[in-house]
Amino acid sequence: MLNDGTGFKKVYIATGFTDLRRGIDGLARTIRFQFHLDPYDKHTLFLFCGRRTDRIKGLLWEGDGFLLLYKRIENGNFRWPRTKDEALEITADQYQMLMQGLEIIARSPIEEVPEPVFSM
Repeated sequence: MLNDGTGFKKVYIATGFTDLRRGIDGLARTIRFQFHLDPYDKHTLFLFCGRRTDRIKGLLWEGDGFLLLYKRIENGNFRWPRTKDEALEITADQYQMLMQGLEIIARSPIEEVPEPVFSM
């Protein structure tokens, strides 16, 4: 279910560190009060990662209750953005990259170099 990501209207990742000991209520409060988003938004997946980057938790409202997802990968880790303390909406392609262990936000993005000025 988590690998293909089909059926999700939106996917948000909570950048930075999250205490994965939190359950459904704690993660829903984080979504509501820290990120100012609606945890009851149907078909919207919220993903959280702790300090150990080999496991993530997901929270999904299905209309009649929450679904708490937990994934631990055996070989490797997730390339989780740690720079901001906010929720980041990602595209379906970025979601696929994240599930494959690839970085979705470059640490050193390529910047355009200004054209050099030559003097004679």
